[in-house]
Amino acid sequence: MASYNSEAPVLDTYQAVVSAYSDFLTVAIHTILYERSIYPQTSFIKARKYNYPVRQSRHPKLCKWIMDAVASVEAEMLKCTVAQTSVIIHAPPPSSKPLERYVFSTASFPRIQSSETLTTFASPPASDSASTQKPPDMPSAITPRPADLKKFNPPPTSDLPEQFRATLARLSTSLTRLNPLPEDCSFTLAIELRDEEGVDAPIGRGDRWVAAEPGLQKERRREGGGYGGFESSSGDTEVEEFRIGDSKKGKDLGGVRTTPVRALEAGAFRMEVWIEEGRAKFQAQAEEDEYESG
Repeated sequence: MASYNSEAPVLDTYQAVVSAYSDFLTVAIHTILYERSIYPQTSFIKARKYNYPVRQSRHPKLCKWIMDAVASVEAEMLKCTVAQTSVIIHAPPPSSKPLERYVFSTASFPRIQSSETLTTFASPPASDSASTQKPPDMPSAITPRPADLKKFNPPPTSDLPEQFRATLARLSTSLTRLNPLPEDCSFTLAIELRDEEGVDAPIGRGDRWVAAEPGLQKERRREGGGYGGFESSSGDTEVEEFRIGDSKKGKDLGGVRTTPVRALEAGAFRMEVWIEEGRAKFQAQAEEDEYESG
């Protein structure tokens, strides 16, 4: 991570948009694990990304797990099927209940055919000066309005690293304001698929995606599809869902308290980030306070 190039990516293809997202997601995961002390903070080294000081785990197995997990997310992202990715913090065994969710919503990413991930986005249509000139008080059907021009212009990239930097700063600040977690918590990475026909969960295909626990699923109103998430670092299968069809939230989705982090937009890159604190977290804190007061 320390050697990553911080230059602005050229978001001229969907592949480039997904690569920029995967790059940021990797940094965000390391940041969450450090700030929430899921692993000893002494096991993280100082690094820089997007011209911003960050932390990176120096444990090779953890780094490989994160790389493999993000690569699996990227593979699904390239199919235009992912609505959001979540980093979920679980309580220590035996409960292993979800305490916190860090959500990276990509529901506004472009939807294209999987065969067009390397196709360059459309540029402004060619026009000469005469085509944009019209007599006074005469409407023109071919002169694009400002709102129309925006969707044809090449996607801006110059401020994407700045937006990433601002998001990491806001995320780090938000994390330091959360109540401490109990010791020996675990984490996992999860995705939720778009609620569309023809979107199938990648379970049972020889990879590491597994089914979610009931509280993190959504009750579907129709048959078909499935739920799943990336196998947790501890080997548990209690992870986030894939959603297909109309559904109802599970009891552990949405959280009791939500903290917005930031919304990003640069051309085709549009993402929202927020933090959800689960019901189990506050129940555990209330029980601890009652025990101490008693």
